[in-house]
Amino acid sequence: MTAGTALNARTTTAEHELAALQREHGRPLFALLLRLCDGDRQRAEDLVQETLVRAWQHPEALRADAFDSVRPWLLTVGRRLAIDARRARQARPPEVGDAVLENAPVCADHAERAAAALDVREAVKTLTPEHREVLVLVYFRGASVAEAAEALGIPPGTVKSRAYYALRALRRVLPGYAADLH
Repeated sequence: MTAGTALNARTTTAEHELAALQREHGRPLFALLLRLCDGDRQRAEDLVQETLVRAWQHPEALRADAFDSVRPWLLTVGRRLAIDARRARQARPPEVGDAVLENAPVCADHAERAAAALDVREAVKTLTPEHREVLVLVYFRGASVAEAAEALGIPPGTVKSRAYYALRALRRVLPGYAADLH
């Protein structure tokens, strides 16, 4: 027998052993991995295949005389592979598919945002000082109506009124931004 023939015979034997292993232990292994993969069939199938590759790489672990059954070894290897795969996924940022990208809101580029900020800044300068200080406190600094009223020494109703009229004036000066100010 030549070296090539002997190699082919060993490969064929290994393939038959692996196929028998798959037939005998594949379903329980898949069931375990499916649970560990939260029902992701594709991931579970990949892990079954990886487990069988490990079995093929370590034929000494598959000898029936070493264990009553090779199933505990296969289940342990599969479980460890599933744990490693989960840890690897958690260590990476989530993958973004094409569907997510298609549905993502389109943001204006930096130059457009900067131009809009300059437009708003110039429009705020056209307001009366009373309207401007209320608008700055409530909308730009995030103060509540009560906090703005206390800071300005005016009643909360006056803060609300000034904010309303300030926004109305801005809508007139910035007609293209009216939707952004609601």
